Amino acid sequence: MKKLKNIGQSFDQFLLEDGIYEDVQLASLKKTIAHQIRTLMAKENIRKTELAHRMGTSRSALERLLSDQPCNVTLNTINKAAFVLGKTVTISLVDRPQNAQATQR
Repeated sequence: MKKLKNIGQSFDQFLLEDGIYEDVQLASLKKTIAHQIRTLMAKENIRKTELAHRMGTSRSALERLLSDQPCNVTLNTINKAAFVLGKTVTISLVDRPQNAQATQR
């Protein structure tokens, strides 16, 4: 039996055609950042109240950062959390998939 190499479209192409590529990318990025911060907090045994205090922010602002739910979180808040946890934030722009159309939000 011959195995077919590629059938159909890529997942990125599917998301693009469905018009949800950007939303899925943003949600994924937010969840990844939240997970990394929660993991570092557990490793360093830092509670939410302590981290919020050391960041100079409110507990509710920290809860938004740590939530898996989509929301707008500032780079400043992410950077403060990273700094307190002994990390730095790196952001880069990379090429999007070939078939991705620029959309306006």
